[in-house]
Amino acid sequence: MVFLQNENFLFMKKTLFFALIINLIFLNLIKAQDDKKPDWRKLHYLSEEEMNTPLNRNLNFASTDPPAGEVRFPAEFEPMQAVMIRYPLGIPYEVVAEMSEDCKVITIVSSYYQSQAEAEYAANNVNMDNCVFVNATTDSYWIRDFGPWYIFNDLEAAVVDFPYDRPRPNDNLIPEVMADYWGVELFGMNVYHTGGNMMQDGRGVGASTDLVIDENSNETTVRELMRDFLGIDPYHITIDPLGDYIKHIDCWGKFLAPDKILIARVPESDPRYDDYEEVANYFATTNCSWGYPYNVYRVDVPGNYTVAPYTNSLILNNKVLVPIGSNTTYNENALAVYREAMPGYEVIGFTNDDYMISWENTDALHCRTRGVADFDMLFIDHRDVVFGEQQWQDSIAIVSKFIAYSGQPLVEDSLLVYYSIDGNPYQTALMTQTGTNEYTGYIKGYQGLSEIDYYVFGKDESGHRYTQPSFGALEPHHFTMEEHTNELLTLSPNSLIFDNTNTLPLTITNETSNTITINDIAETMGEYLTITCNNQPIETVLPFTLEQYRSLELEVMAILPAKDYTATNIMITSTAGTQNVEVLLNQNYFSINENDIANCEIYPNPAHNILTVKGNNIRNIEIFNAVGQCVLRKEQSGDINIDALPEGLYFVKIISNDNNNIVKKIVKN
Repeated sequence: MVFLQNENFLFMKKTLFFALIINLIFLNLIKAQDDKKPDWRKLHYLSEEEMNTPLNRNLNFASTDPPAGEVRFPAEFEPMQAVMIRYPLGIPYEVVAEMSEDCKVITIVSSYYQSQAEAEYAANNVNMDNCVFVNATTDSYWIRDFGPWYIFNDLEAAVVDFPYDRPRPNDNLIPEVMADYWGVELFGMNVYHTGGNMMQDGRGVGASTDLVIDENSNETTVRELMRDFLGIDPYHITIDPLGDYIKHIDCWGKFLAPDKILIARVPESDPRYDDYEEVANYFATTNCSWGYPYNVYRVDVPGNYTVAPYTNSLILNNKVLVPIGSNTTYNENALAVYREAMPGYEVIGFTNDDYMISWENTDALHCRTRGVADFDMLFIDHRDVVFGEQQWQDSIAIVSKFIAYSGQPLVEDSLLVYYSIDGNPYQTALMTQTGTNEYTGYIKGYQGLSEIDYYVFGKDESGHRYTQPSFGALEPHHFTMEEHTNELLTLSPNSLIFDNTNTLPLTITNETSNTITINDIAETMGEYLTITCNNQPIETVLPFTLEQYRSLELEVMAILPAKDYTATNIMITSTAGTQNVEVLLNQNYFSINENDIANCEIYPNPAHNILTVKGNNIRNIEIFNAVGQCVLRKEQSGDINIDALPEGLYFVKIISNDNNNIVKKIVKN
């Protein structure tokens, strides 16, 4: 009996030993398999089933050629016709209700849940007139990450798709679903990406963290594809100061305007402090698309585990919807920063106490919504913003493109530059066409050291309108004029052209700070002119004393030559110096007949090195100097290099194929 007990004991020990060995082998096999898995932490809130699904980079994705037209990726702060969300929701109903007051709310929902979604919306004061339901199956509510990227391909809206970096096949199909819904072209950009790691300014500038390189390896290829499919160049790829698994730029930064960026700031005691400051300094020393460094706004977050996802906000037309946490002081300060940075916008904070969908520092309102650009918007692209101190000139040209995506004509008398000089009331300058979609208006009437504010406004026949900057008079573009003292007299006009006219006025005004004596006014070449003042010969009036802002009005009579063209000058000698007025006699030398070339365009004026002449039916262009010499000839319209010409007054003679011609005056400076 004892023997049997010992034998059973030995058998049990052997069994336990072998079981232990098998268990160790099994655990090692599991570990080996785990070592081959991707880093599941960055695959935002994966289910157990997803954790066991191999990550397929090209799941439900088809690559295409890039758009053939001019591509523009509109910014979040541009006009939006709708906002996309997914049901079951990832945001509170009060946010849905707020959004439904401003634009369409497009809910991606399976047909099974649609009636439930409609009932809950109605029960929570959502404006049902602004609700649209698109039936499709989704795997998650992070529609920012997997949703479509809306672009303009020339004047047509389109959708850009990309391989989504989560093993969620239904989510990955949504860009195709929405392209079909809108009836627009779908492009496939083979860059592994997510919407939360992409922000753009609508003028070709984009930014992401280096996650985009981690997931795609070849940086050169990434940059090329971003340029070809989205028109993004430059593309700012930064470090991720957040230091968390997700590495999405919307967790710590946000473009608020083409020249403004919001970046979070942690306490100096936080080990990530230097990284945040490095990124902030990068943008503070990098030029925006308007030509000067970004204005960097900082929003303080407490760090650690306190919820403060302030940069993960949604800009929706004239509102900013900001997710806030439980710390009242930090919340109020964050909302104040938005209000300072975005004057004229309504800034609203939203808490989210629902445990299942509560805000996280790595996941909040921006992650769970996606705006849809207004496909018919009017866009103003005033890229050459005037800023800083400007070199003195008597007018400043404001050049802008107006793009009416509606296809409707522009309202020509509503393309305006609004400008204010030294804080005085705004006045307007009408902008006229100077190129394809390009219009120019001039700011005038300022003095040396003047402070000038301005903004550009446009409207099209569809009723769409746009302002740049979007803040308008609340925060316009701004520049100053350099110090300038006019030590000479002001002549009006500064040239006289006689064409079957015997008498023309000439006004001399003293706009200097001193009293000036005019000693002599005389014709310099030939005897073609008689100069009088109040019907008296000028010799009897001189010398003439001019106090500040006083004028001397003259009459200049021409004895027109019998034929040919004659040029002369009037020389004005005073205690302020000597000035000349160019005089042209018998301009009929040019045989002026406007007819079919009356609407030709010459710009810029004044010109520096290139003069552009545009019009229909142009055969030849001739440029004459102030003494009637032809100094340049060119066949057909286009750009003319005038860099070699001396500064001064010139006359451009444009001759049509029908031998009609017109003469226009320009100044070379």
